[in-house]
Amino acid sequence: MQEITSKRVNLDGCVVHCLECGEAKKRAVMLLHGMKFQAETWRELGTLEVLAGLGLHVLAVDMPGFGRSPAAETLPVEVLAQFVRQQGLDRVVLVGPSMGGRIALEFAIKYPQRIAGLILVGAVGVEENRAGLTGIAAPTHIVWGAEDQIASLVNSDTLLAEIPNATREIYPEAPHPCYLVQPDRWHASLRTFFTNLNT
Repeated sequence: MQEITSKRVNLDGCVVHCLECGEAKKRAVMLLHGMKFQAETWRELGTLEVLAGLGLHVLAVDMPGFGRSPAAETLPVEVLAQFVRQQGLDRVVLVGPSMGGRIALEFAIKYPQRIAGLILVGAVGVEENRAGLTGIAAPTHIVWGAEDQIASLVNSDTLLAEIPNATREIYPEAPHPCYLVQPDRWHASLRTFFTNLNT
């Protein structure tokens, strides 16, 4: 069992809560969340422990106004940038489902030097960020539910075509939060991505 700790991080203009697991000196992975979820979702699903078990430093963040982080005026992408700097993280891997996918995309476009990898799950905001997709150089894995009724599969086509170093996996018969309904497959996807990233 990997120990999961809870902490609050004071940033400029806001306080962010996160769950942390794994060794601090290892590669950093940040788990974002969708509109209806929070950092705790990743604990409940077992994703924090799975990633820490791969020798990673895992941080599941409650964005302002969600989970245990109070609302703030600061734009989400800037909250993320402040968090990364404040925690002294080098190049991070961002995991972003749905709304978290939009934040991850915006961060990768604005701060490409801070990104070591991207995992986008049913990401929203693809068209709004389309112009910047070709500038994302980091290895990117796109995960989508075949029955996603919120983020069209066409958006995964766009990501695959525009991001230079992208791969895609579609989960059959899965809805928008495909990782929640097929957790074993999700964790297998993560293991494959990080194994490839380290080779």
